[in-house]
Amino acid sequence: MKAHVVVTLKPEVLDPQGKAIGQAAGSLGYDGVADVRQGKFFEVELDAADRGTAERLVDELAEKLLSNPVIETYRILAITPS
Repeated sequence: MKAHVVVTLKPEVLDPQGKAIGQAAGSLGYDGVADVRQGKFFEVELDAADRGTAERLVDELAEKLLSNPVIETYRILAITPS
């Protein structure tokens, strides 16, 4: 199975890279960009017998390894057959 996970900074954490991207977008004429938050995208290949096992595995992986729970949150976007 394959899982897609997005990790982003928590809303209360300052995101200087996102702020710089937002300002650059404005200076390039993209006036409709109100805010930018940067993050990380992971595509994880899993050896799991079934979807439930895959969900538990990727949730634990995201919580313990892919994200820093003090300053980041994660979302599992999809778990699909490989």
